[in-house]
Amino acid sequence: MHLIITGADGALGSAVVARHVEAGDRVAALHGAAPADPSSGRFAAGDLADEANARDVMAQAARWLGTVDALIHLVGGFQWATTATTTLADWRAMFDANIATAVASVNAALPYFSDGGAIVLIGAVSAQPAKAGFGPYGAAKAGVARLTEALAAELAPRGIRVNAALPSIIDTPRNRADMPDVDPASWTTPAAVADTIAFLASPAARGVTGALLPVTNPA
Repeated sequence: MHLIITGADGALGSAVVARHVEAGDRVAALHGAAPADPSSGRFAAGDLADEANARDVMAQAARWLGTVDALIHLVGGFQWATTATTTLADWRAMFDANIATAVASVNAALPYFSDGGAIVLIGAVSAQPAKAGFGPYGAAKAGVARLTEALAAELAPRGIRVNAALPSIIDTPRNRADMPDVDPASWTTPAAVADTIAFLASPAARGVTGALLPVTNPA
């Protein structure tokens, strides 16, 4: 398979890239901070909420790949804040990080897709239902879920499947540092989420589209 993976230098992104490279896939990895090396398939993502930038970087990645079978979009953002302490700027920031990046990336990648491809987005179990402090983040990730469903219907004539993985808290160094008083034993691992994403992107999931798949088992 030939894949574009955004958010490739995050804890989850690194696991997803490794999973596909190990499977022998050709991966165009879009990085936010790591140095770019287009000759080896590593591209500077820039601001994927910026449509012009998204079109430019997706074109670069597609040229390197030759054909695009799947897009795995992992870019997002998180903020814990009660509604009374937020401003509309906080809500817009969560929208930009989670929704705008997904819409701009999908729209920029679609012209290079083969019919019968796959798109995998990243949602969150905590958005359904959202608990205290999860208003902006939960609303944005709920938007990702609705986007997934709409895209699945819209792209069905091309045979392009669209699904979303909805992990619980992922066991990453950042989450352990941010939540030192929480027992991570109930969290799921980046590798487990990566396996689920790889399944959704693969022909093995050819019968699945419009799904919002929770990934919550500690593994």
